[in-house]
Amino acid sequence: MHIVVCTKHVPDSAAKMSVDDAGNVSWGDAPLVINPWDEYAVEEALLLKDEHDGQVTVVAVGPEDAREALKHAVAMGCDAAIRIWDESFAGSDTLATSYILAQTINKLDDVDLVLMGRATIDSDTAQVGPALARRLGYAPLTYTIKIVALDPGAKTISVERLLEQGRQSVTSSLPAVVGTVKDINEPRYPSFRGIRKAAKLKMPVWDAAEIEADASKVGAAGSGVAWPTIYAPPARKGEAEIIASDDVNKAAATLADKLIAAKVI
Repeated sequence: MHIVVCTKHVPDSAAKMSVDDAGNVSWGDAPLVINPWDEYAVEEALLLKDEHDGQVTVVAVGPEDAREALKHAVAMGCDAAIRIWDESFAGSDTLATSYILAQTINKLDDVDLVLMGRATIDSDTAQVGPALARRLGYAPLTYTIKIVALDPGAKTISVERLLEQGRQSVTSSLPAVVGTVKDINEPRYPSFRGIRKAAKLKMPVWDAAEIEADASKVGAAGSGVAWPTIYAPPARKGEAEIIASDDVNKAAATLADKLIAAKVI
């Protein structure tokens, strides 16, 4: 059984973002890490691998920085990692990214299941999963909180989806694209052996020619909308007045008068 996990490198959630006058976004010296939602997808893939004697390949679209997300997944236990990048991919939105991933998965050919996190913490659109499923012709099993049953031989999968109205039980044929939510499992920490493996592992880089990508469907040309202009929000200004008094009652009365005058109360 071959499972593919799609991941992405994102800024650390504790990073402080800044935007300059030209609209360039910076996270300072904060490192880029694996998208936290994707750790649940990696963990679920590893559990299925152990149960069904399979193999797990993790893929990511991105420049050199994407290696960190891939290395983390390998350190957790994934068998192989592929970075997909070409200069023509720069500026790809969710529509173009789903195309790049679909071309990659089609090239792998023997994929039984695709796993990915609910969304990425940098954009939080949750659009790539459904778009990828549509391009591949797979069932989109988004917001999965539990994989109830999986039969590689019969090519079937049953899951529970976490919806606002409750839980929905769904059975589908394989292959399928499964988007996981955080309550599906508890991701393991990378092991020392896994970290050493990730440090030594040679990760191939597949470019546009390798995945036979149509230039009109990647980058800015393949994106549904133009990237918006980014600007920093205006600085918030505020004033404070301190009511100083040796008499607490007088201070309270003064405060009440001011709040009434300002129509706060």
